[in-house]
Amino acid sequence: MLLFACTETEKKTDLPESSIPVFAQQLYDAVAKYPDSTALRIQLVNALDSVGALSPALAQMDSLIARDSLNFGIWFHKAQLSEKANDTIGALRSYDKAARIYPSPDALLSMANLYAEKKDTKAIILCDQVEQLRLGREYLAHCSFIKGVYYARTGELVKALTSFDRCIANDYQYMEAYMEKGFVFYDTKQSDKAIAVFNQAIEIRPTYADAFYWLGKIHERNGDRENAIKEYQRSLVLDPSIKEAKDALQRLGVG
Repeated sequence: MLLFACTETEKKTDLPESSIPVFAQQLYDAVAKYPDSTALRIQLVNALDSVGALSPALAQMDSLIARDSLNFGIWFHKAQLSEKANDTIGALRSYDKAARIYPSPDALLSMANLYAEKKDTKAIILCDQVEQLRLGREYLAHCSFIKGVYYARTGELVKALTSFDRCIANDYQYMEAYMEKGFVFYDTKQSDKAIAVFNQAIEIRPTYADAFYWLGKIHERNGDRENAIKEYQRSLVLDPSIKEAKDALQRLGVG
């Protein structure tokens, strides 16, 4: 299951069909030769997805759905691609179609995650539905995390922190819960508590670049230039793609 990134650095990626690489074009040719082959078309979808060509990948999913509209896996896959393409409405529609065919906990929680970000109470209803299945601590952690996100987005911060703590109690390595908990403290200017949470995440996963980045943000806001630079640099050593950390160092006159 793809859960549930809480990062500000995600970007939509897509490529025009004219920029699709040779190996994907070869799969296009194979699909044209064997248009009824679901396996070939899925290979093509995965190839397009791998290079960020989301629009053509979604077009291929529509072709699959036209041939087999009651296939849970196809609808679920289309929903995931739509989510990658930042098409929340399309993703929710496809997750709902998948869940109507087979109400798997993964489909329900994927929907709940999107509803939580939209501040829609359907997030809580879907999480309660999954909790009632009694699938164990992994799914309890997912449900608690999503509820926490909903409460954080709607400003119910005590409930949010309680939910994140419940998530961590069921899975102490649930990095996203530490981050969201830290965001609550950061947004409410409780710097010491935010620093403690991000350091806790680093103790559990010393290579978690986002936690170092947010430590840098706190130090920068507090006027501690030296420690801000140090944490931003650490984040970039672990993940050179964090553009915000690069920008912060430039802003602080480094690099």
